[in-house]
Amino acid sequence: MGSKSATSGYRNRLLLVAAGLILFLIPYSSALREGECEVCVKVVDKFANSLADDVKKDTKRIEDEFRTFCKKSKDKEQRFCYYLGGMEDSATGILNELSKPVSWGMPSDKICEKLKKKDAQICDLRYDKQIDVNAVDLKKLKVRDLKKILSDWDEECDGCLEKTDFIKRIEELKHKHIKTEL
Repeated sequence: MGSKSATSGYRNRLLLVAAGLILFLIPYSSALREGECEVCVKVVDKFANSLADDVKKDTKRIEDEFRTFCKKSKDKEQRFCYYLGGMEDSATGILNELSKPVSWGMPSDKICEKLKKKDAQICDLRYDKQIDVNAVDLKKLKVRDLKKILSDWDEECDGCLEKTDFIKRIEELKHKHIKTEL
């Protein structure tokens, strides 16, 4: 009877160690968590969906198309392009880590997992929170935030010096950029 309890005790300790090891390694798994790599996933989706069928299997043409795609990108998406080597001034070039999986039809989240292994800062990119112009009191915002609203709308405020100038310009353009529901 003593050997049975010793064997079951050994088995229990072994199971406990295995469970502990699994729980320790879970945070280090390569699978993306919800919301992680948001810029990468969105850009890869947008880019892959923009490709013509005759281009989707040719890695060289995919890379050329990505460079063209990057010329039109802005802000975080442009930074993503820079990290991959899609910009003329990019310091590195890992475009083949994008083009090959795209040519295979791999899902964007899996492509981003692979890219994250090559360059972790790719998944550090996050989109800025959008300001709901209808729900916020513009007078309480900082000038930086007012400028961001105009920038998001691809608008400028020539001659704006004071905070009130920026608020006035946003109010003038609000009808053009904000959809009002009836």
